[in-house]
Amino acid sequence: MENSVSNRLDSLIKLQTIDSKLDEIKKIRGDLPEEVQDLEDEIAGYETRIQKFSNEISELDEAIKASKTGIKDSEKLIEKYEQQQMNVRNNREYDAITKEIELQDLEKQILDKKIKEFKEKIDVVKGRIGETEHTLNERLKDLATKKTELTQIISENESEEDKLLKDREKALKNLDDRLAKSYEKIRGNANNGLAVVSVKRNACGGCFNIVPPQRQADIKERKKLIVCEHCGRILADVEVVIEEEKPKRTTRKRKTTTKK
Repeated sequence: MENSVSNRLDSLIKLQTIDSKLDEIKKIRGDLPEEVQDLEDEIAGYETRIQKFSNEISELDEAIKASKTGIKDSEKLIEKYEQQQMNVRNNREYDAITKEIELQDLEKQILDKKIKEFKEKIDVVKGRIGETEHTLNERLKDLATKKTELTQIISENESEEDKLLKDREKALKNLDDRLAKSYEKIRGNANNGLAVVSVKRNACGGCFNIVPPQRQADIKERKKLIVCEHCGRILADVEVVIEEEKPKRTTRKRKTTTKK
């Protein structure tokens, strides 16, 4: 059991060391990955907006076609009514046909007005597409720059990161699932990413609260996993800090001379 706990502590220390190095690599990247993701999301939004505008224009074009078809239908009816007018038998029939002609003429005017309104809307939507495409192109340039910068940083650390990730997998295999999950949970809650720390100068290396002497003795024995009672981090070992002794100052005795 003792060896098992000791081995698990060694694996945890190794895992924490690897993760800390990976964290340093991620720090070099800074906010670039998030910025790239945000730009990609923003670009996708602009592309969706442009597609909606295009669909709106298509609908307006269809509405214009339908209106033009309606105008042609009215013109055909007017032509038909005018021919019927030539063969009316009385004024009543003449007036009725005249009214139908007037209604169809009014329908043509309404449809003409609608076509004009649809075309005006198309111009407005096209303007919005132009503005959105301009913004989209600017964001695409920004994305290309950010991606190039990120790719360069990743390539500089790629081999080291790959090795660390492989080492991490090996270290995880030495831990049972429960302990590995606990480690990940503690690490996720820690601002500095430290889940496994040492006791240094009688204090927890994570939260810097004092660790009692008896608890330090238990940590040194490595018979069980011990966590900090303040922050919950795993206390893996106790570092002995040897302070160099300051050289003692030598004082010279002053000779006193007596006057004769």
